Amino acid sequence: MKSIFIVEDEKMVAQELSSMLEKEGYDAILAEDFTDVTERILMTGPDLLLLDINLPGKSGYQILREIKRRSAIPIVVLTSRDQLPDELHALELGADEFITKPYRKERLLLRIANVLRRYEGRKNMLEGPGFLLDRGTYTLYIDGTSVLLPKNQGKILETLMARTGEVVPKEEICEAVWGTSEFIDENALQVNLTRLKKTLSSLPMKVQISSERGIGYKLEERS
Repeated sequence: MKSIFIVEDEKMVAQELSSMLEKEGYDAILAEDFTDVTERILMTGPDLLLLDINLPGKSGYQILREIKRRSAIPIVVLTSRDQLPDELHALELGADEFITKPYRKERLLLRIANVLRRYEGRKNMLEGPGFLLDRGTYTLYIDGTSVLLPKNQGKILETLMARTGEVVPKEEICEAVWGTSEFIDENALQVNLTRLKKTLSSLPMKVQISSERGIGYKLEERS
């Protein structure tokens, strides 16, 4: 059974969506509050996210950006905001569909089914700017090319992708790769990073790995 996480602050609309989806055979999950909704979505790992834009606290745009930076969960935006700039902004951030309220049940269900079909087999995929990383095999896909990364290098890239644009401390990277930050020879981390940088530089990547002396590393867009 496919699961759909619904982020909608209008309770009646949320219940209506939940009931409609469950009648179609989906497992509908409602956001109980909006404080740590991004983390709950990522922990739940739904097959699709149905996301409103006007929300208390973080906007739907912020949630969309955070999810797409850390996961390949498909996202259908369902909102009363019907201006073209709203749609373009959502699509630029990675939304797979943009549907305005009031919605027709048949159209919404068909769009959801189409998005889920497109994502079949891609649940392990982590999406970056212009590339995909398979977290199961650490295969990097870009421009029709695939590169199988060694496990340690794949884990480093996965860790950096989860916080693209932010400095990730060396200790956190070591924890992700070796399960501990103690007794790890820093040279081992440097060797893996150097080899990963070399691989990325040989590909038409829009991102690069940079270092913050004494702190850690980050994945950022090439200048």
